[in-house]
Amino acid sequence: MENDKTNPQDAAMEKELDGVPEEFLDKGDADGAEDDSTSPLDEALGRLKDDLEAAKQEVLYAKAETQNVRRRMEKDIADARAYAATGFARDILSVADNLTRAIEAIPAELREEDRLKGLVAGIEATQREVEKVFAQHGISRIAAKGLPLDPNQHQAMMEIPTDEAEPGTVVQEMQSGWMIRDRLLRPAMVGVAKKPD
Repeated sequence: MENDKTNPQDAAMEKELDGVPEEFLDKGDADGAEDDSTSPLDEALGRLKDDLEAAKQEVLYAKAETQNVRRRMEKDIADARAYAATGFARDILSVADNLTRAIEAIPAELREEDRLKGLVAGIEATQREVEKVFAQHGISRIAAKGLPLDPNQHQAMMEIPTDEAEPGTVVQEMQSGWMIRDRLLRPAMVGVAKKPD
């Protein structure tokens, strides 16, 4: 008959555990040995840690990319400032060429004539002023005559047979070449020495 009676303490405990979900109840054996498998809470925590690490990496990549874009923009702005006059300079080179041709076209004996002294002085002053403005904007003339042909700065227009210079040396300049800072504005058009036949 004693078996029919339930212990009042057991009945009270069953009542307390009645509304608790099974996953929170201890599933260990009677000896109290712990289960070796990880709990769902530990698994969720591990996933969150992995997600946090991935998010940190993405933030670092985004920062690096932003910094690269900023550097490229700064370089583009600096280049735009440095080379803004390129188109205008290329156009004004023909004016400089014409001034040079005008001075070279005046014979030496006429330069001393009183009637032409003012004209020659004016053309020469204008040419000096153009070259001064070019220098202020980083535009410089390319040296050519007497130097070896440099395909990066010179454009060979013809070969001239001569014994007076080494083959491949620039012996004549048909049109001056110009640089704007470290970029080629216009190559020098030159004649290059070759061995006579």
